[in-house]
Amino acid sequence: MGGFVLYLNNRISHIAVDDTLLPPDAAQGNDNADPGTDPADEESEPLVESPGTNYLIIGSDARPGDAGRSDVIILGHVTEKRDKVYLIHFPRDLYVDIPGRGKDKINAAYAYGGGALLAKTLQNLTHVKIDHAAKIDFNGFQRMTDAVGGVRVYAEEASKESGFTIQKGWNNLNGEQALQFVRERYQLKEGDISRGRRQMAFVKALMVKTLSPGVVLNPVKLTSFINAATDNAVVSKGLTGKFLRSEAIAMRHLRGDDIVFITAPFSGYGTAPNGGAIDILDQPRMESLALALQDDKVEEYLADK
Repeated sequence: MGGFVLYLNNRISHIAVDDTLLPPDAAQGNDNADPGTDPADEESEPLVESPGTNYLIIGSDARPGDAGRSDVIILGHVTEKRDKVYLIHFPRDLYVDIPGRGKDKINAAYAYGGGALLAKTLQNLTHVKIDHAAKIDFNGFQRMTDAVGGVRVYAEEASKESGFTIQKGWNNLNGEQALQFVRERYQLKEGDISRGRRQMAFVKALMVKTLSPGVVLNPVKLTSFINAATDNAVVSKGLTGKFLRSEAIAMRHLRGDDIVFITAPFSGYGTAPNGGAIDILDQPRMESLALALQDDKVEEYLADK
């Protein structure tokens, strides 16, 4: 058992690190840093250190011949007591201010400046510091799903996929099916918005399954999951193996109802000056969500809907 633990520690400790996933200190409220190092810093808002912990999760769906993009943008908020996880999905067509670039779809921030600019954009929207970031390849979702023996996920809408059908309601999915589940949008009523809800449902299902005794206490499944995760993810500096283990232990009692997914508030659909379709940000509700994140009171924001 001791050798197994050492192996897992070694795998987790060697996950790839990318310092560019988060902005430098100048963008995170460090008054001693030189804001002139980056023109976008002039547009960065003062940030609040919220009691909870905030994570930027980027899902990149790199297809053959594609350099990759930010197909999934999630701001994860873990409460100070580690008794709730809120996963806030930002639709990629949400029309927002991007520091140094003006108004554009939020996923353009990643195209313009990678994770750092995307993090700045989210920090300006929420006024809270993003503590950690991770980028996961969609193929990693497939491998992680198979590693834990599949997931049970709820679908709000039915859809016909390649070789199988997603039923409205609960579905048991293997890795390949899960990948099609999170990619589908053309058959869904609200397109990318509906796909975002599917992606959140999948992330929740994977978290619940991974934290279950059947995986955590199963050396084969746990090893397979960690291998899949470390092979397909990069993280920001500070998201160390020691920190991840500590967080996993602190959240070991979480159940499905403790993981809540939210769509960032938008008021409708519109057209950008360049003719592209956009989701219009609901600014008053966004300010309410920002305050809830700052005060670690997201539950009150949800109750006030």
